[in-house]
Amino acid sequence: MSAPAPLPRPAGALTRRTVLTALGVAPVLLAVGCSADEPAGADAVTPAQVDQLAGQVAVQEELVAAYEVALVSAPEVAALADQARAQLTRLRAAAPSASGSPPSGAPSPGASSGPSSGPSPAPAAVAGDAVAARATLRTQVATAATSHATACVGFSGARAALLGSIAAGLRGQDGQLT
Repeated sequence: MSAPAPLPRPAGALTRRTVLTALGVAPVLLAVGCSADEPAGADAVTPAQVDQLAGQVAVQEELVAAYEVALVSAPEVAALADQARAQLTRLRAAAPSASGSPPSGAPSPGASSGPSSGPSPAPAAVAGDAVAARATLRTQVATAATSHATACVGFSGARAALLGSIAAGLRGQDGQLT
């Protein structure tokens, strides 16, 4: 005759393996949960970094202005323009000196104010041609992404993550503008 079948475990019963695993993981979780946060001032910015952040805010403001110009002839880029504006808002919040800057990149109903920011090459030629507008915008998006990615290296913590995130988001926009 054969041995009797083992009795089924009641639902919710702990096995020896589960208990041993929990005991092995508990010290790790305790160490992570009880570890001290970063020391005060760990993500502080130097004066040079303040200037660099202000430069990145200016780059993003120029990009938002370029989107405003492109929206005239390529309204399908409106969602990407909204993303660029949101990125600008987050960048301004992270830049200590940019909080008092004028909202030159803020969305405005009139797109005619965009060309005054400077970097938009041939805005009059772009205004009537959606293909040219997208091509010009793609170049500006790629330039801004490279600028943010390059600046990211000089920072640590949340500001580095923000610049890297914006650069990655802009690379995605670059791909969508093809």
